[in-house]
Amino acid sequence: MHNRNKFQTMGSAIALGSMSLVVMNALSGCSQEQQEPKNRFLIIEQNANGKYSVIDEVPTDGPSRAIIRERDENGLMKERLMNEDEMRLLAQQEYSNVQKGTSEATQSHGGEGMGLAGTILAVAAGSLLGNMIANQLMGNKNFSQNANRVNKSAYHAKNKAGAAGSSKKSFFGNSQRSASSGKSSGYAG
Repeated sequence: MHNRNKFQTMGSAIALGSMSLVVMNALSGCSQEQQEPKNRFLIIEQNANGKYSVIDEVPTDGPSRAIIRERDENGLMKERLMNEDEMRLLAQQEYSNVQKGTSEATQSHGGEGMGLAGTILAVAAGSLLGNMIANQLMGNKNFSQNANRVNKSAYHAKNKAGAAGSSKKSFFGNSQRSASSGKSSGYAG
């Protein structure tokens, strides 16, 4: 009889331990979404009107950098590489213009593109100046519209479309979506 209680107790402990592992894995799987690199490799092109637009954007684990395509005095397209320090300097200068209220990045306009500094700030503020500043800027309706207007990359279009209609699968396989936020409301994921 004594051995039988040992086996029941040991069996209960094994079952409890196994169930705990399953639940912990299910819950931790929800919070371990793949982190995308926040730095960007950009290709920025000067438009015919002298303003700039991002035509390609790729996440990178390395430093942020950009290829700038501009027209020379003969109208020929020339390329130059801009490193992260140069990009950060332009973004900081444009952010100080935002704070003064003089940045075209926060002005309402319907034109194509912005200046180079505004374009860089609009696309890479988070990686160059930090997420707090990027979130603050994205809270400005004009800035958000201008950021979407200057970024013509397929990567941006895919992420914008994914964010608009995103829904997650819960641990149990059904899609769950909150009517107000578009975020998952599933128990485990």
